[in-house]
Amino acid sequence: MDSKPAVSPLRNMPRTSVAIFLAAVFCVIGIIGFAIDILDMGNQQPIRFVTGVLAAGLFAVCYAYSGLTLRGKFWKAFFPLVSLQILLSFFTASWFPDPPWSAQPSVAQFAQIHDRLTIDALGTILGVGLGYAGFVFVFVSEGRRYVKAQTEKAVLDSEVAAAREVQQLILPEAGESFPGFAVESVYRPAQQVGGDFFQILPAGNNGLLIVLGDVAGKGLPAAMLVSMLIGSIRVLAEDTHDPALILRKMHDRLMGRTRGGFSTALAAFIDEDGLVTVANAGHLSPYLDGREIELQGALPLGIVSGTEYEPMRFQLQPGSRLTFYSDGVVEAQSKTGELLGFDRAQAMSQEPAAAIVKAAVDFGQSDDITVVTIERLALGNATVTP
Repeated sequence: MDSKPAVSPLRNMPRTSVAIFLAAVFCVIGIIGFAIDILDMGNQQPIRFVTGVLAAGLFAVCYAYSGLTLRGKFWKAFFPLVSLQILLSFFTASWFPDPPWSAQPSVAQFAQIHDRLTIDALGTILGVGLGYAGFVFVFVSEGRRYVKAQTEKAVLDSEVAAAREVQQLILPEAGESFPGFAVESVYRPAQQVGGDFFQILPAGNNGLLIVLGDVAGKGLPAAMLVSMLIGSIRVLAEDTHDPALILRKMHDRLMGRTRGGFSTALAAFIDEDGLVTVANAGHLSPYLDGREIELQGALPLGIVSGTEYEPMRFQLQPGSRLTFYSDGVVEAQSKTGELLGFDRAQAMSQEPAAAIVKAAVDFGQSDDITVVTIERLALGNATVTP
């Protein structure tokens, strides 16, 4: 995958720290103006002296700010700033030249030089002191903030790791066998924890219940919702194998508990004779021997109260295969921005589950990927009937 551009540290720093840091830069580098005046023995015209101090500090602030924001492209601001600083120095020297030295300076002139050099010394001490104090403040405050952020990150990482372990425990085990069916399932989250979920449960009389879906969002909130949905599926499967009823009860449990979130889902029950009853809640339609099953559309779970889900039935003949996808397959995206798309997804729907997932990941994974394939053992063809 392409590496992301570096983010400016200023975006993550509090405004107070940014302001104090830039003020410290101004104070420390502004000393150059006092140093130049010392070299001239305090003989600069006052306006040139003040301009020199301000210019040294302000240009230093501009260099620091552009360096932090532009990072590797710092040169875009560096060369214009250097050119401007050189021009300003040239014009101030031309417009306000140093007055000529007297062959025999008077006592008043010596006193004037003493006063100017005293100002230069005090300005240098003040600039160094304020700049040092500013840098120490930023160093300490950002150090504390970094330690706090790392502590919070460690806690979050442990929570995510725990959520990942829970997901691995509640998802079906690979290679689990079911009488009369060859079942393959592969789950590949895009992050440490994912928003896809699926369950493959044995139903009475050698039947099979499949429920899969995709929770809106990613990360820990999505993983928590996935855990709740899987728990609901297992509880509901003890009382019914009716896909439409299972979706409706899952929908009822989601309503009012997700803060505007929702989930797609698809439930299918296959009896021992191959009769498939399927209901859909906004999920991708499955493929039967490479052909898409046209399911009745319905809203995802958790959007509108009172939503009903209509079942559809068809026959899964011996030797035929059903393939279920999550949208992470069709939404796989290449580096050029091209989507894998529905046509490619359908074309490879008769491949083994692991091969489909590998193809989607190699194309460019951008979301969680789930693939479940169910083949009724023996050879034959399937006929779809409403």
